[in-house]
Amino acid sequence: MDRFRAINAFVRIIETGSLAAAARRMDVSVSALSRLLAELESHLGTRLVHRTTRRLALTETGRAFYERAVQLMADLAEAEEAVSSASVVPRGTLRLTASAAFGTGYLASAIADFRQRYRELRFDVELSERAVDLVEEGLDLAIRIGNIGSQTLIARRIADTRLVCCAAPAYLERHPPPKTPADLAEHECLIYEYAAGGAQWTFTDAAGDAHTVRIAGPARASNGAMLAALAISAAGIACEPDFIVARAVRSGRLVQLLPGYTPPSIGIYATYASRRHLSAKVRTFVDFLIARFAGTPPWRLASDGA
Repeated sequence: MDRFRAINAFVRIIETGSLAAAARRMDVSVSALSRLLAELESHLGTRLVHRTTRRLALTETGRAFYERAVQLMADLAEAEEAVSSASVVPRGTLRLTASAAFGTGYLASAIADFRQRYRELRFDVELSERAVDLVEEGLDLAIRIGNIGSQTLIARRIADTRLVCCAAPAYLERHPPPKTPADLAEHECLIYEYAAGGAQWTFTDAAGDAHTVRIAGPARASNGAMLAALAISAAGIACEPDFIVARAVRSGRLVQLLPGYTPPSIGIYATYASRRHLSAKVRTFVDFLIARFAGTPPWRLASDGA
């Protein structure tokens, strides 16, 4: 059995929805296509497709195999284009992970715009705050805020985010606004579980001197959007990335605190496993993100001085 021909036939059958349509596309007889499918199932030792007189339906095993087969065909086409020095078009499935706040706030629209250019590329997105192992979990790309977490990964900076210390007007009606970072020790602060500084916030004054304060408060969470929602509900003071809180600050639901003291900026990186030959889908999408967020990013607050 020609495995490549059989896999290609299987993909075309599922794409077109019938043996007859796939046969017309491949310019072969229906009986020849049916024989290829049967040989593939025999080789794999499992049924891939349920056949009835009216329709074809993937089995559970067939669905899993189809996803892998589509990617295999896309990778092969990309390799052929690269060898022939043709223009490599991103295709297949790009599997990536990002934080929930950045993913829903800014990455979703970027993906939608990118697909207007490259219709043959699909996305499989996992939104998570944890630093996943890209190789172990079969991911092509991670968008990470701050610490990359591994020296084995390649990281390209696509933008930066600035932390914003802020609270709701209702909270500030009950508590006098802090005038210096040291005053935060007397306030109810909302703590991000994965923050590099833990329960410490650091600010820089106009002279360039650092001010670090240990904070405590009523809530700790592993999701920045959750902490922003708590701050908007007047539960305490948050120190969150501007891409999370900028809209709330602009609308007045949150108020920036400590003028004259600046929290640190944090890099936003596209990271991927070190490979000698980077796939077109990853390279092109990362280039797209860098160009999209070049200059002043859309989440930057005017009062940041940008």
